[in-house]
Amino acid sequence: MLAPEMSTSTRHRHIPASGPRRAIATVCLSGTLEDKLAAAAAAGFDGVEIFENDLVASPLSPAQVREHCADLGLTIDLYQPFRDFEAVPPELLTANLRRAAHKFDLMEQLGADTVLVCSSVSPSAVDDDDLAAEQLHALASLAAERGLRVAYEALAWGRFVNTYDHSWEIVRRADHPALGLCLDSFHILSRGSDPAGIRDLPGEKLFFLQLADAPRLEMDVLQWSRHHRLFPGQGVFDLPAFVGHVLAAGYGGPLSLEVFNDVFRQADPERAAVDAMRSLLALQERVETAAPERVPVLDLPAAPDLAGHAFTELAVDEVSGPQVSRALAALGFTHTGQHRSKPVQLWQQGGARVLLNAAPPRGTSPGGAAVCALAVESADPARSARRAETLLAPVLPRTRGADEADLSAIAAPDGTSVFFCRTGADDATSWLSDFTPTGAAPGAGAGLTGTDHVALTQPFDHFDEAALFYRAVLGLEPEPVTEFAAPFGLIRSRAVADPSHEVRIALSVALLRRGEWAPGVPDPQHVAFATDDAIASARAMRALGAPVLEIPDNYYDDLDARLAPPADLLAAIREYSVLYDRDEYGEFLHFYTEVLGSRVFFEVVQRIGGYAGYGAVNAPVRMAAHRRLRMVRAGGITDRALPGRTSA
Repeated sequence: MLAPEMSTSTRHRHIPASGPRRAIATVCLSGTLEDKLAAAAAAGFDGVEIFENDLVASPLSPAQVREHCADLGLTIDLYQPFRDFEAVPPELLTANLRRAAHKFDLMEQLGADTVLVCSSVSPSAVDDDDLAAEQLHALASLAAERGLRVAYEALAWGRFVNTYDHSWEIVRRADHPALGLCLDSFHILSRGSDPAGIRDLPGEKLFFLQLADAPRLEMDVLQWSRHHRLFPGQGVFDLPAFVGHVLAAGYGGPLSLEVFNDVFRQADPERAAVDAMRSLLALQERVETAAPERVPVLDLPAAPDLAGHAFTELAVDEVSGPQVSRALAALGFTHTGQHRSKPVQLWQQGGARVLLNAAPPRGTSPGGAAVCALAVESADPARSARRAETLLAPVLPRTRGADEADLSAIAAPDGTSVFFCRTGADDATSWLSDFTPTGAAPGAGAGLTGTDHVALTQPFDHFDEAALFYRAVLGLEPEPVTEFAAPFGLIRSRAVADPSHEVRIALSVALLRRGEWAPGVPDPQHVAFATDDAIASARAMRALGAPVLEIPDNYYDDLDARLAPPADLLAAIREYSVLYDRDEYGEFLHFYTEVLGSRVFFEVVQRIGGYAGYGAVNAPVRMAAHRRLRMVRAGGITDRALPGRTSA
């Protein structure tokens, strides 16, 4: 109906002007220095940190870099890093001061007034705070003669100075107006330090703030830092509280990102810069909510309440369309509407709606089917759209008839279109009026009540970007990351949901995929429908001839051993190939269809009590069953070669 083409423009300029300035370190982005600066400017950043390696490799002189940044509307807020300076023998101090003088010459040409000095990791350094303070005082005096400042940072792996309170003690002892602190969220939070003490530091001594999120990993902190940092909102650190402490202390400088990440350093720099800016805007909103007195009000529309999935749209063709239509009919759906101007069918059962679009986007493989759009019920669709645009979501162009619903569409990182609407509303967002009734009376159905969630596999490089996108743009909250060993490798999954769990989107990614030895499902997607009685729904769908995925007996034998469900329940779920999970909050019953086309399938789920998960423990069983069926149909194996029940 609806799924428009994605715009390729990356020149986003709708950046709220209120609040602190926003900066990004060039180390966050891939490419040459010129690529990085252009990307930062296009994403709307105010300033940059110039990473030394980027400048060294650039053909531009420092003066030319300064001029180029000015042309792009960027300030140079920090030059970094200056390493292994303090607490060294006299002969090394002389060499270090000479090195610093050269860097100060360079900074004057750049127009940067602050240099980052990392706490030493040198084997030549000694554990002597007074000596460190004395030498940093000398460095600050040299900087002050040039009108420059020194921001001292405690590296989490610093040889002797590795906490912010220790670095502050040295700065306090040095007592020089040109010497202050650089606070880095990763170095502080990765060590488990309590950031609340930052509130007690004098604001005039907080020279710079660097921000990075990260997943919780049990590994060497240096390797954690060098390879696994993330943009704010993509990891587990409580950055709103951290920034709140820094602002409460009186910090008035930019919010700057310093993220070392192997994926980001190979990604399109313009796309990564947009992701970075979105993370800062979303972080500022969360800081504003937590401590409104500390940060100016951000001109960002609040996320409206969401009330569920309005529809999910599948792109199909002349081969996959009839196959999906037959499957929907066998699941109890009825073809109730035909779009007035587009080759789009509306299928309904209860509150579950699926659109089949027979005009698939360019590049869709023949015979394939794909989730091309999803729509959420928004209390204020116009405000949802304004928020999305403010958060740099690409707005997608649409063609519509004069009397058709005026729905705003944005593009998610994987290209899926996202719509905001109010189904049945008496206004321009009433999309159901775009469909002419087919006259088909809804059948008895199979007990489906609505859409529980939509599951989308993400490209590896954009998994974290997607989670942040849905969190920021739709106002969803991320659920814990889960990982499980699937038949073809490790799968990582993370769902996002609104507070009432009316809208759920489950994101997954294969951490590593190599080899083409078996027929694969490229980037599988599925739509999960809700029911109040999974066994009754499975029984009704079997009678309708639904292509339900068969589950092997071994699964139920193991389930009996692990969870010992009641015998009558175990017999019923075994008979109808229903999977089962249980936690301390409730129970989960679910079953799947076969893959339709090349990548799409359906799921039916029943949640009992407070179960809020997705049955991840059963995913490898489902994947193996899907693979077995593919192999049978590809002629690679036969049912005789693999004993057990065959597919319906």
